[in-house]
Amino acid sequence: MMPLCVFLAILYKICQVLAAHKTSSVIQESGIKIAKVGENVTITCVCQDDAVTFLSWYQQSLGGKPNIISTRMKHSPEADIYAQYKDRFKVLVEGKKEYLKITNLSLSDSGTYYCGVLVFNAIEFGQGVFLHVKSPATSIGSAIDQPTLKPLRLGDSLNLTCTVEAEPCAGELNLYWFRHGASQSTVMYPSEGHVCADISQETPHRRNCTLNLAIKSVSSADAGIYYCALASCGEIIFGNGTKVEIAGSPVLVYLLSAALGGSFIVLFVLAFIMYKLRKNLCSVCKAGAVPHQTCTVSDAVSQDADSLHYAALSLKRSSKQHRQEENLDNICVYSRVKSRKV
Repeated sequence: MMPLCVFLAILYKICQVLAAHKTSSVIQESGIKIAKVGENVTITCVCQDDAVTFLSWYQQSLGGKPNIISTRMKHSPEADIYAQYKDRFKVLVEGKKEYLKITNLSLSDSGTYYCGVLVFNAIEFGQGVFLHVKSPATSIGSAIDQPTLKPLRLGDSLNLTCTVEAEPCAGELNLYWFRHGASQSTVMYPSEGHVCADISQETPHRRNCTLNLAIKSVSSADAGIYYCALASCGEIIFGNGTKVEIAGSPVLVYLLSAALGGSFIVLFVLAFIMYKLRKNLCSVCKAGAVPHQTCTVSDAVSQDADSLHYAALSLKRSSKQHRQEENLDNICVYSRVKSRKV
């Protein structure tokens, strides 16, 4: 019973791991894409599921909600683009690939762009790419300081600190964390808990802000480049980034697979041992090595009722014997005949 419970627990864990690594129906370029004001940019999305019926593009500005840009039926070459995006946004289709082209970029185009598909009444999004539109001459006087490299091991805790010296304008000052990794989507960590203070009494208009990021028990999925960003006055300024390297390899799937294989072997060995014990017991009974009554009882239990046959034997006796036993009941001797069905 115990090996069976262990086997089921390991099987459940493997299903969880495989589900986490399930292939997505949509593949989209991720990370951070940098362009300048006035330039053109193209974002790519690939749909690899035949069950997809609609494909859409979304834009999400910092701190805002996703806004739909366009919608297209899978087999239609033309996409319906919403009014506020019609002037500079265009959707191009080439086989399973779909391109979102943005011309004459402006600062307001900065944000995360998602490719979404409709599969069986459920919307599935791509990883998302953050488009950073840089101004030729920034109006924000600031400096962002963060470490360049952070080597870690699997299971360690990640603690990053970013220091920003900024001259805020009339708008609100916000700080963010961005992660750029080959196997991960761009993740934005809002500026909750950041601390700002005036640098000195002589320069009260300049402030020094500190932003921390903590991740417990890192895995290989947390590897990448982490950027500290300042958003103010309609512009975004990025730091140089901190490269987080995770030493070690993801061996969880291999360990669970080996444990599952071991459970299979244990169950097979137990079943083989039970089979051999039962076979040896039957052989001993048939060979007469145990008392006749034991085998007879064992055989009687295992046989069907209609496999037992009884025969009455008639005994010939002399006339003298007959006269002696004429007052006795007739004697019948029954012999049990065992038959085995072929």
